[in-house]
Amino acid sequence: MWITDACKAVVLSFVAVFHYPSVSDEGPHQDVMTFTHGHSTPKIDYPYFDSPSGPDQDGKVFTCNYTDLKGWKPCTTADDRSCWLKGPYGQNFTINTDYENFWPIGITREYHLNVTDQSINGDGVDNPFGKVFNGKYPGPWIQACWGDLIKVTVHNHLKYNGTTIHWHGLRQLETFEMDGVNGVTQCPIAPGDSYTYTFRAVQYGTSWYHSHYSLQYADGLAGPITIYGPSSAPFDEGRNPILITDWSHRSAFQSWQRELVPNPTRPMMNGVLINGVGNFAGSFPRERFNMTVTKGRKYVLRVINTSVDTTWIFSIDNHNFTVMSTDFVPIHPYSVSHIVLGIGQRYHIVLDANPTNTTKMPANPDGNYWIRTVGATRCKGFEPGNEPDERQGILRYNASSKLVPTTFREDYSLECRDEAYDRLSPVYEWNVDPVKINYTKSQFDIGLAKFAHRPELMDNFTWWAFGENPLWLNFSNPTILNLKNTTWNPDYAVDLVVPDSKKDKWVYIAITAPPAPIQTKPNRAFAPVAHPILEQQTLLNRILDQYPEKMKEVNRVCDNWNKWFKNDTNLWNAHIFQDDSGI
Repeated sequence: MWITDACKAVVLSFVAVFHYPSVSDEGPHQDVMTFTHGHSTPKIDYPYFDSPSGPDQDGKVFTCNYTDLKGWKPCTTADDRSCWLKGPYGQNFTINTDYENFWPIGITREYHLNVTDQSINGDGVDNPFGKVFNGKYPGPWIQACWGDLIKVTVHNHLKYNGTTIHWHGLRQLETFEMDGVNGVTQCPIAPGDSYTYTFRAVQYGTSWYHSHYSLQYADGLAGPITIYGPSSAPFDEGRNPILITDWSHRSAFQSWQRELVPNPTRPMMNGVLINGVGNFAGSFPRERFNMTVTKGRKYVLRVINTSVDTTWIFSIDNHNFTVMSTDFVPIHPYSVSHIVLGIGQRYHIVLDANPTNTTKMPANPDGNYWIRTVGATRCKGFEPGNEPDERQGILRYNASSKLVPTTFREDYSLECRDEAYDRLSPVYEWNVDPVKINYTKSQFDIGLAKFAHRPELMDNFTWWAFGENPLWLNFSNPTILNLKNTTWNPDYAVDLVVPDSKKDKWVYIAITAPPAPIQTKPNRAFAPVAHPILEQQTLLNRILDQYPEKMKEVNRVCDNWNKWFKNDTNLWNAHIFQDDSGI
């Protein structure tokens, strides 16, 4: 279902089955994570091949390995990326495969993430309160091939915080306890504890993983994840993920504490980082993201907005893109000169390394072009008049060139509006059943509201609200431990009626965000928020009963969390726990 005016309404459709600064010539990149598996030297009777869009640095090519598919062969080529694997009897896995129900069986990829407190200097100014994966920001690049089993063990070495890791946009098919949402699917991982996330890569494309604990991802706990598979447009080679974020020199926890005073002001961001490198707000960047290409070739760019408070418009002067995937969904390709990225959004775009001259301005002799990140109008968290320079990167055709580009930006709209929905046409279409839900019995007010009494020191502070109560998650008693409940606290906003909630059927959660406060509640501003865990309580309970080791591990993590949390000496302030709604 598409809504023509994104500013007025958002419709989220959930399937009812649950289903991550030193600048080199190639620019800053995430470390490529090494992985382990137990297979010996491969034979030639099953698909074993270099991923068609692997890393662009250090010669580290990622290999796909399908040991269980005897007699199968890879079928991806530079001219046709739509085919992935071909079987000996006409079977195949292609871009037209129903990836909600069918995927190849790959190998197990094992990774380790160490979460630590560490100062981050991405733009020339230290943020001493950073939090990082494996000692770097952004976190290391996690990679897999379509159908692989991914196992990531997270080790929490933070001093004052628990943590959980969310795999943004990844379908957790019968692994809902691996979604990484504290207070919902698990308790936080306590300092000194570890937890292993295990899930099947049934989708393909690029996304990001990030902490879902309180405000941590704003302090640096984010990194990219790519799952290699077919594509709807041809290309020659890939580039490393491009993570774009707004950036603050203060911890997000500090900014949150500032908001607890009377008449608080909105926290402002200081700059922008591309893969961890940028400039302080308002200054001309001396350190930049650099990317070198060869004329005439086509490159996959994996662009992700990991910001806190900014929608970006991404472009490269005098170049066009072919958009071929958005948020793990392959789409029919279309051509643009720029792409709008909301927070959390990610696109696969193909850069055609053939510069145009739409601005009628000459490039410098070495052929260098500005890579731009422009904050969208009214959707950016910077002080007016003190915004970061939009020229944050350089595309070069000569790797040895040090010249600054002289190109100009094309005159495109800076409006804060998503890509036109009629352009985002999926290659594989789903048939969605008509809506049958009774809206008159299933309405809740969700948004921001003022509350006179709250568990903090000051009054009249704005809280997320669900119904007439503050929205707050009990980290020590997550939803997953309450799926068999038949009665609830009367103050809770609970709708237990979800008609036709059956396996492989659609459940609509229609969330409307009006552009202005509702007249009957002028102090309430509405915003969308949802988690689909309660759509299939019966099925989820059956899965947990069938695999008791799942709940055994959930309970172990909760036990360790509760022991740590109940000891006041573990908190940064014995009277204040670093907490928020958990959204």
